[in-house]
Amino acid sequence: MKRARALLAGLLVAASFVACDEKPPPVSPPVTPAEIPISGAAVPGMESYDKTISDFMRKFAIPGGAVAVMRDGKLIYARGFGYADVESKTLVQPQALFRIASVSKPITAAAVMKLVEEGKLGLDDRVAPFIAHLAPAPGATVDPRWEQITIRHLLNHAGGWDRTKPNGGFDPIDRPVIAAAAVNAPAPASGETLIRYMKGMPLDFNPGEKFAYSNFGYIILGRVIERVSGMRYEEYVRTRVLQPIGANRTRQGRSRMGDAHPEEVKYYSPLDPGLGMTAPLVPSVFPGEGAVPMNYGGFHLEVSDASGAWVSSTVDLLRFLGGVDGRASRPDILPPGLVAEMTSTGPTVCASGACFYGLGWFVRPTQGDANWWHGGSLPGTTAMLVRSHDNFSMVGLFNARSLTPNSEPALEAALWTALAGVTSFPAHDLFSTFQ
Repeated sequence: MKRARALLAGLLVAASFVACDEKPPPVSPPVTPAEIPISGAAVPGMESYDKTISDFMRKFAIPGGAVAVMRDGKLIYARGFGYADVESKTLVQPQALFRIASVSKPITAAAVMKLVEEGKLGLDDRVAPFIAHLAPAPGATVDPRWEQITIRHLLNHAGGWDRTKPNGGFDPIDRPVIAAAAVNAPAPASGETLIRYMKGMPLDFNPGEKFAYSNFGYIILGRVIERVSGMRYEEYVRTRVLQPIGANRTRQGRSRMGDAHPEEVKYYSPLDPGLGMTAPLVPSVFPGEGAVPMNYGGFHLEVSDASGAWVSSTVDLLRFLGGVDGRASRPDILPPGLVAEMTSTGPTVCASGACFYGLGWFVRPTQGDANWWHGGSLPGTTAMLVRSHDNFSMVGLFNARSLTPNSEPALEAALWTALAGVTSFPAHDLFSTFQ
C-alpha cells in the first residue's frame, strides 16, 4: 500500500486534467443525509472505502453513488451509497446504472481499435473521406485543414477545435438548436448535423499541433465507426466490445426522464454551500417541450453518443477495463500491440510533463507500467475510472455534480485514499454475483 500512498500526491495534480463535459449546472436544496446508507455486502478489511466515499458524498452534497474495486482481475468490492431516488428513498444498489459522461471515451477508443484490428481502419487514415457525404450549409467555406485531420488526431483531442479558446471558443454540443438551424436540419442536432455545422467553421489550430479536449472529435469518431462497420454506433460497440467481455447492461442513455433505463438512478443538481439557490427550470432542447430540469432535457445527451452518452454500472465498467488493460488476469479483446498503441504515447497534459493523453485514456507512466484513468462530468453526473500500475482498478459513479471547486479531482483522490487505507484484501471474486 506504500505505492498507493506515494501515488496519491501526484495523482491529485493529474486529476485536475479530468475533463468536464458541460458548464456547471443549476443547484437545488441539499439531499445528502448525515448518515449515508450503504448497500451490498460489506468487505472486511476494506472499510476505508465505506468511510472515504461517504465522506466525499457528504462534502459535496451528492445523494447517491456506487464504487467497485478489481484486483488481479477479481471483483473484490462493489457497494452502493445513498439514494438512487431521494424522493422515494430508494437506495443505490451496487449494480445500479448511471450516466458515465466522458468515461464513454475509452469505450469509443476501444471500438476504434477493434476496427484497426479487423483491418478496416488505420489510426493515421484521414477522416475527411469517411464524412465526405455530410455537406456543410449551402455557401459555407470548409477550412482546408479538415483534410489533414486523422483518426489519431481525434483520439488524442488534437483535431483542431479548442472550446476554451478566448473570444469565440465553444463546444458544438452546447448549440443543438443553433447548429440545426444553420444547416436546415431537425432540432436538436444529431451528430451528423453537428459535423455539417462545424464544417462551416474555421478550425482553431492546425491538426496535431496541440491537445485541446474535444467532445466533438469523439462524435466524429462515432460516425466513422458507423461508416466503416456498416452498423449503428451503439450496435457495433455492444456487439464487438462490450458483450464479448460480459458488459451486457451497458447501453446508450437518453435525455428525458421518462426514457431512463430500468435500474438507472435519478440525477440531481446539488446545493453549492456558498450559494443556497434552488435549481430553475431551463428551456428544453426538444422543440415544443417548454421548461425542464437541466438534467432531463436541458442538454441533448443523445448527440454525445460516442463522447459521453453511455449508461453503465461500476461492475460493467470493470469488466470493460479488464478486457482492454493488457493484463492476463482477464482475457483482452484487443491484441497486446494495440493495447500498447492505445496507452504508450500522446500529447502531454500535465504541467509537470509526467502524464499524457493516449488514445482514449489519460496516462501516467510509472516504473515498469502506468496508471490510466478517465473522468466524466455532466449536469447530474460525476464519474471516474482508474487502472493502477499495480493490478488494481477502481470506478466511482455518482448521480450529481457539485458546484464546489475541485469535486472531480476530489473523487479520484478519494478512491486512492480509500485504497491506501485497506488493511486486508479478500480472495473472493464477486463478478459472478452480478449480471
